Amino acid sequence: MIRVDQLGKRYMHKTVLQAVTFHVDKGEFFGVIGPNGSGKSTLVQIMSGLIRGDEGTVAIDGKNIERYSRKELARILAVLEQETLPPVGFQVREVLEMGRFPYQNWLGEEREDAGALVDEIVSLLELEDLQHRTLDRLSGGEKQRVALGKALVQKPRILLLDEPTTYLDIGYQIQLMDIVRSWQRTTGVTVVAVLHDLNLASLYCDRLLLLNQGRQVETGRPDDILQSGLIEDVYGTRPIVLEHPVHHLPQIMLRAGE
Repeated sequence: MIRVDQLGKRYMHKTVLQAVTFHVDKGEFFGVIGPNGSGKSTLVQIMSGLIRGDEGTVAIDGKNIERYSRKELARILAVLEQETLPPVGFQVREVLEMGRFPYQNWLGEEREDAGALVDEIVSLLELEDLQHRTLDRLSGGEKQRVALGKALVQKPRILLLDEPTTYLDIGYQIQLMDIVRSWQRTTGVTVVAVLHDLNLASLYCDRLLLLNQGRQVETGRPDDILQSGLIEDVYGTRPIVLEHPVHHLPQIMLRAGE
């Protein structure tokens, strides 16, 4: 569904991405991991059409992303970034309704009433008691649920997540990732997620792309990527890797320096 081929990006004289090549299958939960400054967010920005790469291509369904109009892209993919909400004066339901913009005409109208869809997302994200509350009256975790809801109301075939669990406590992290995975399995949406937490990446992603200093280190299943030696080479610390007792997936334990 998504094919990235020899993708490169530079800012001034600094290379941010170099010859990155991978594919994401339809319905896959694909994770992008790597240290700070490895080019993860830049990759998502190029994949979303927000910025252009300097070399290589990104294609969706065999069509170069640069050949899609902005509105066509918005009907195909949605992006959840760390800071994506409008000014604080808007109510939660108003923000969710903004996700329907790609389907509206210049008068802000669309052919079918999207109220039922908004109601479905409100229920899914447990926002019933918050839907008429303004954004300034929400906690960080509640705001992130609203931002996710706005993306889901867009009904994308591809959902791009740029560090969606940053600033969330562990309870909200699991809640948000569970919602995304449930939605993915129900609708068949393709998910590409930039994640800092390697344990979350292992639990939720089918495959992982490991970046370091703009270069593609390895692509594979969590078992293939989350190896002590490989993590040490990229992150500069050698962790203990154990099998999760319930999910039987690799989990990282850090060791304090001596």
